[in-house]
Amino acid sequence: MDSQDIDMSIEYFYNSSDNISEESGDYDIDQEPCGRALSNDFNKIFLPTVYGIIFILGIIGNGLVVVVMGYQKKLKNMTDKYRLHLSVADLLFVLTLPFWAVDAFKTWYFGQFLCVSVHMIYTVNLYSSALILAFISVDRYLAVVRATNSQAIRKLLASKVIYVGVWLPAAVLTVPDMVFARVQNKGSSNWSSNWSSDFLFSDESMEPADSRIICQRIYPQETSLIWTVVFRFQHILVGFIMPGLVILICYCIIINKLSRGTKGQALKRKALKTTIILILCFFSCWLPYCAGIFFDNLMMLNVISSSCVMQQAVEKWISITEALAYFHCCLNPILYAFLGVKFNKAARSALTSSRSSQKVTLMTKKRGPISSVSTESESSSVLSS
Repeated sequence: MDSQDIDMSIEYFYNSSDNISEESGDYDIDQEPCGRALSNDFNKIFLPTVYGIIFILGIIGNGLVVVVMGYQKKLKNMTDKYRLHLSVADLLFVLTLPFWAVDAFKTWYFGQFLCVSVHMIYTVNLYSSALILAFISVDRYLAVVRATNSQAIRKLLASKVIYVGVWLPAAVLTVPDMVFARVQNKGSSNWSSNWSSDFLFSDESMEPADSRIICQRIYPQETSLIWTVVFRFQHILVGFIMPGLVILICYCIIINKLSRGTKGQALKRKALKTTIILILCFFSCWLPYCAGIFFDNLMMLNVISSSCVMQQAVEKWISITEALAYFHCCLNPILYAFLGVKFNKAARSALTSSRSSQKVTLMTKKRGPISSVSTESESSSVLSS
């Protein structure tokens, strides 16, 4: 059911099945194609449940970060700006999940305009979230390893370069959604020849008489395999490999830097622990899913010979690990905000202040303005919060 470049296994299963004519692409309804490992009941229950959990956790966590940031009259440093960008990206991402949950459970009720819009929102925030994490790792590298002369560069990255390096490419990557995403009746005559990624997660029976409405990318029949493979490799490269390498390299250098010297050992140990957690969480969430679609791409290109059992196993693997990958947007507020003591204090102050405007004024006069939610400094404490 999911959008654009994620899991196009079923397209491969159909293209490689004897149930489809190589010339016409017509589906033989008398036989069940290989690859239908995920039953309709599984899709109806598993996907809406997982998307619902991610939606609730993501709204609460990222929403609280945005609210707390909103109480700051001015974001005082680069870390605050990155956290706001990341929370906005994750928040917009989780807002698309209810649409996919309804689609997986029943059908697409929301029309052509929302079909394209939800695909675009999904794409821009999926890529921007990963790229922002890369920017955060670069910022922390500069703050720890190049602390004495990096302030100007960090400020430039956080205030200007992030729009060119994150939001612009993420927006450009939505062009295929505008071109290919559309609403279609599954029972139409050309339905079987225009599979896209969304169908793995849809509730579909194979009879053409079923008039279920779907929202998906629909590629030209003659070049469907090419488009599918290209966009899936694009997702792996831009959404995982590039930001993953930046994160890994920067944090490994930071670990090496913090491991040397004898001053502030307790603080450094906490910083090292936090750094390792950040690395493990990113790769634990995204590596299994990206490995699955990469392996499936190789089967689609006949680089790896596959059996029906293998196709079914890959289909299950991709569906489950995709949900795991999406949980990363729920972890981001915890990893990059809630672990900080100052953020927790600011959050309590913001939530308490929302109850009474008079109390806010009184607290401001007595204690001064709420401090920045940043938990980082220009030293090893940049990672210890």
